[in-house]
Amino acid sequence: MRLLPRRPRSVRTRLVLISTVLATVAVLVSQAAGLAVMRSWLTGQIDQRLTQFRPPPPAAYGKPPHGLAPEDVLPSDFRVFFYAPDGRLRSDSLGSGTGRPRLPASASRLALEDGRPATVPDAGGGGGWRVVADRGPDGRPVVVALPLDTVEGATSKLLWFSLAIGAVVAAGVGLLGSAAVRLGLRPLARMERTALRITGGESALTVADTDPRTETGRLGIAFNTMLGQVRAALLRKDASERRLRRFMADAGHELRTPLTSIQGFAELLVEQPRLPAARRREAHELIARNAERMSRLVDDLFLLAKLGYAPVAHRETVDLLSLAADGVGAAVVAHPGREVRLAPLGGGGGDGPGATLDVVDALGDAHQLSQVIANLLANACRHTPPGARVEVRVGAVRTGAETGGTDRPGRSSATVALPAGVPACVVEVADDGPGLTPDAAQQVFERFYRGPSAGENVEPGSGLGLSIAATIAEAHGGRLELDTRPGHGCVFRLLLPRSVGAGPHGPA
Repeated sequence: MRLLPRRPRSVRTRLVLISTVLATVAVLVSQAAGLAVMRSWLTGQIDQRLTQFRPPPPAAYGKPPHGLAPEDVLPSDFRVFFYAPDGRLRSDSLGSGTGRPRLPASASRLALEDGRPATVPDAGGGGGWRVVADRGPDGRPVVVALPLDTVEGATSKLLWFSLAIGAVVAAGVGLLGSAAVRLGLRPLARMERTALRITGGESALTVADTDPRTETGRLGIAFNTMLGQVRAALLRKDASERRLRRFMADAGHELRTPLTSIQGFAELLVEQPRLPAARRREAHELIARNAERMSRLVDDLFLLAKLGYAPVAHRETVDLLSLAADGVGAAVVAHPGREVRLAPLGGGGGDGPGATLDVVDALGDAHQLSQVIANLLANACRHTPPGARVEVRVGAVRTGAETGGTDRPGRSSATVALPAGVPACVVEVADDGPGLTPDAAQQVFERFYRGPSAGENVEPGSGLGLSIAATIAEAHGGRLELDTRPGHGCVFRLLLPRSVGAGPHGPA
């Protein structure tokens, strides 16, 4: 026969059972202690009467004086038993009442100390006796006894009374305790119903019992905090999944264009083997150009994935001025005829336009930071007219609405703002081009976003440069932001926390 699993009792049932058992045990223990004390006191009273009693005079051993019966010689319920001169227990005794204690038939086997009370059973199986051994006037052993009927009767009644009280207490505690526990667990019951509703789909609910002075209130606070964290995690997960789906769709779209071009020109070369040499060379060049574009796109995607899941691998003291100078030199070579210059940061620490360039040191990865500057310069040269000037400024500031690092109208960024008043190292890439509209400024840091190019012959980028630059800045604990408005150019600003000393003109 298969035994069914035992159903676990609820918390309320367990609490009621525990409280009932504890209360009942407490009552029974207290009653047992009282019973023991009362029995000891009554026995002590009998012992006192026994020790104070003196056997009757010798005339009482024979014929009682004045014609009294033997049972009238002793007071109350005393019984006196005698041993004959030869040591045998006499069959007669003094005193009234029925029954007798179980005494040895010979005085030599009497194991009682003189004057010391002891308890012996009844000879007929009734109640016990309290006896004390003594010596009569003639030196013969005498045993004085008192029955324990009164003591046993009182203790028996008290025992039954204690059991009745224990049963009443158990029933009362069970009933009242159940109501009290149900009332005390009412907040938990409400919390349980709320949790069930949340699991049923009502995810916006919260627990109402949040009194920090009670255990259930603190549990409610912790439960609401957990719900908030779970909701935030779900929102982040949903947002991450949406970004991932959009990213995969954009990546597939971006990769499809060069792949389609490569496939088309490759099929052209295969299907028309007699193409002129000039057309064949043009097809090869277009295949190589699209393959290179696709390779750059894959490299950028890999870099974004690497930056998103790994911190800055190498940190060292980096001279931002040297990195900016190298970036300016590379931009001049890549864009001949474009005016690109290096200048001190104006308004960041009292430096004027004619101030000297000072060394500005930051802590980070030199290769990644140089990539940020190169991406910003390439972006400025690609999306501004040929005659627009590009200026790279390096300095140190304290973050604020005017110096950068915090949010303000007309400023956009893909990362959170830095606290105001924090010393920071700054690299700005500014141009005097047409600038961007507010809607376009909010999208420039998104992946695969492409702004309008400056000319027809400018090769479009992958749309990942600014996203990579913003990710690198965030990995360094800094921020990449854009200040722009139509007709006033763009200022891309890289801010890094100032971990090491800057130049002499930088803020302390």
